[in-house]
Amino acid sequence: MANKSILVIGGGISGLTTALEAAEVGYEVYLVEKNPYLGGRVAQMHHYFPKLCPPNCGLEINFKRLRGNPRIKFFTCAEVEQISGQKGDFDVTVKVNPRYVKPECTACGECVAVCPAERANTFNYGLDNTKAVYLPHPFAFPLKYVIDRDACADGCRKCVEACKYNAIDLDMEVETVHLKVGAIVYATGWQPYDATKISYYGFGRHKNVITNVMLERLAVPNGPTGGRIVRPSDGKEPETIAFVQCAGSRDENHQPYCSQVCCLASLKHITYIRENNPNAKIYVFYIDIRALGKYEDFYTKVANDENVIFIKGKVGEITEDPATGDLTLETEDQGAGQVVQQTVNLVVLATGMAPSVTAVPAELAVVDAGGFVISDIAQTGIGGAGCAHKPMEVSASVRDATAAALKAVQAVVGGGK
Repeated sequence: MANKSILVIGGGISGLTTALEAAEVGYEVYLVEKNPYLGGRVAQMHHYFPKLCPPNCGLEINFKRLRGNPRIKFFTCAEVEQISGQKGDFDVTVKVNPRYVKPECTACGECVAVCPAERANTFNYGLDNTKAVYLPHPFAFPLKYVIDRDACADGCRKCVEACKYNAIDLDMEVETVHLKVGAIVYATGWQPYDATKISYYGFGRHKNVITNVMLERLAVPNGPTGGRIVRPSDGKEPETIAFVQCAGSRDENHQPYCSQVCCLASLKHITYIRENNPNAKIYVFYIDIRALGKYEDFYTKVANDENVIFIKGKVGEITEDPATGDLTLETEDQGAGQVVQQTVNLVVLATGMAPSVTAVPAELAVVDAGGFVISDIAQTGIGGAGCAHKPMEVSASVRDATAAALKAVQAVVGGGK
């Protein structure tokens, strides 16, 4: 008899949607997330495009649904280690890493006040630091602190002494959980393409070359700069900014595919900058601007801004003036038919989406050349949802995840044969 439970790997917007849709029609769901919080990349965003509204309200609605549904059991700080079996009868091993903070935590912050150690803030893409004991972000779910033991000072137990609720246990160990499920949905989302691989753009060498996801965090009021978009080198507000589209995308040496959202994300980022600094001059270097259907009006609105200049041409190289930190981009302006150089204060690389899928058993699921899971869940019992399936924006991810939930249900009830 087929197992009727469903495993969802990844707790971002796609994973949450898949889990909720399946659970709300009566199926038991296990949700596994490697981060200490749910919400994924959406939790790191400032605004959605094209309405430019914040994502927190949508996430909170999903968290409310999650809290009220006893059919969903979720694990944070957890990773799937092994999968075996077949559709309707999978054995799954999950490693749950220690948070070092127990459920009794009230997020009072007394532990942070006494912690002497710091770590790079991964939620802000390393743009600032947190203490070794930290709350992932102000709207984290669950709203519990977590401790980075690798960053802790040797022998320090100040957080333990400061916690009046006895909620910190520095001796927590890894736990192993064994699950039996009938279908598995990979909703592991995406990660920004590693811009250091595009050596001629100087990311990692030139301080004022940043990525699109970093700019997103700079714009957030609770981000590393309080919502101020500034240069990493000196904290000054840039007067001239260049956006380099398809940074690593549509390139056989990096990612041969289009990630679909990068152009729209850059248009959104331009609105952030114009709101911060109405006098800023912005240059967009592009191959094609892909803003189809309902998004064309959004593109037209941004393109009509007299302070925004679009230059059709792929940037060949970026060099830095070490005295000022300014950057010079060299490209062939296809419209003018000549090589041009443009010097700016800040460069933003529109890096594409790389899949975050891991631990996919080759004998059980099909992954395409880009690393995206393309198996039909209803047929095989394992498949992808959202950006684990293919690059897409948030609303498309929600639709895809809803479809994945239906296919997972079909798999566990014996459909799709």
